[in-house]
Amino acid sequence: MDDVLDSANMADAWDRVQRNKGAPGPDARTIEETARFLKVSWPELKEELRAGSYQPGPVRTVHIPKGKGKYRMLGIPNVVDRLIQQAIHQVLSPHYEKDFSPSSFGFRPGRNAWQAIEQAHDYVKQGYTTVVDIDLEKFFDQVNHDILMARLARRIQDKRLLGLIRRYLQSGMMMDGLVSQRAKGTPQGSPLSPLLSNILLDELDKELEARGHRFCRYADDCQVYVKSPRAGHRVKESMTAFLETRLKLPVNRSKSRVVAASRSSFLGYGFLGMANPRIRCSTETVKRFKRRVRQLTRGHDREAIGVKLARLDRYIRGWASYFRLAKTHRLFADLDGWIRSRLRMCLMKQWFKPRTRVRKMIELGLPVDEARGYSQHKRWWFLAQLHHTRFLMNNHWWRDQGFRGVNFYMNRFANT
Repeated sequence: MDDVLDSANMADAWDRVQRNKGAPGPDARTIEETARFLKVSWPELKEELRAGSYQPGPVRTVHIPKGKGKYRMLGIPNVVDRLIQQAIHQVLSPHYEKDFSPSSFGFRPGRNAWQAIEQAHDYVKQGYTTVVDIDLEKFFDQVNHDILMARLARRIQDKRLLGLIRRYLQSGMMMDGLVSQRAKGTPQGSPLSPLLSNILLDELDKELEARGHRFCRYADDCQVYVKSPRAGHRVKESMTAFLETRLKLPVNRSKSRVVAASRSSFLGYGFLGMANPRIRCSTETVKRFKRRVRQLTRGHDREAIGVKLARLDRYIRGWASYFRLAKTHRLFADLDGWIRSRLRMCLMKQWFKPRTRVRKMIELGLPVDEARGYSQHKRWWFLAQLHHTRFLMNNHWWRDQGFRGVNFYMNRFANT
């Protein structure tokens, strides 16, 4: 606890909390308001922490859409508690980090999802083309406090710190003004949660290493790579038994599966071909991308096309930055063509009146007699796909309007 409360450590923690920004917790204090509060109250809070009597505040519950009508529950602690948890994280992380598995990539310094995908790609190239995908059912909501605290007590001797971590684990969840106590789980969204999850799941990593398996784990997303479906089913059963009996973590059997690497999905990526496998975006990733682009290219809202293109460009740039490892340029070219069709349809919807469409097509260079044909239909996709529409609003025209596209950013990020 003395290391946690060290002035330099607390200053670093406060800098990190400020950089991360974030919304207020249940006490409604912003970061700026918390800074003023701490100038007055920090000596008292520090003594409570030293004495082991500090009581964390509840955690504000927020539901984030995951798609398909599902939500991920996040917990937002008060800024003061985020500060203390960040200070604890900075002290504990170096002690645990050096012993974590090299096949664990999530929430660790110097490690990222791209490294996990590249290691998985290496396994597939070596002939480990069957994937065991174990789905932990709502992992962060199911963490057993007693098992986690037992793992922490193996290294942490300070009972004040152990008691504080347990109180953070048990702090109530506030929803609609009501606070419910938590008997298990660690809320996603707190600075300490990722480290605690890695400490607990490190036991799974050590078990897989002891059995000689090749695997990649990113937080609670873990895949094992074997050479045959028979071996895959055997590994799946043994992993399920280990997780449910040793770590008390329920496995979602309906989603856990043994599949060929070409049909697997890991962190939004997949693989194409087995003889010389290439990294690709998973099928679900492409579906989510198209769903979001449809939302960004609605036409009936009459929003200026420049505003839409700027918002679309930000989304595509961020998407391409993450999926830069994918080597499927034909897919990206097809996506760009589809997006341009969406944008042409968006313009047709905005040019709602027949005379407006005719006038706009004439302005683009279409002869008057041919432009009059655009007054006959309100089938927007049909109009967007017409030869004249595609010819006049071609790739160069859209580039002049500010549309860069997926391929442009993929080429930019390819060597970074």
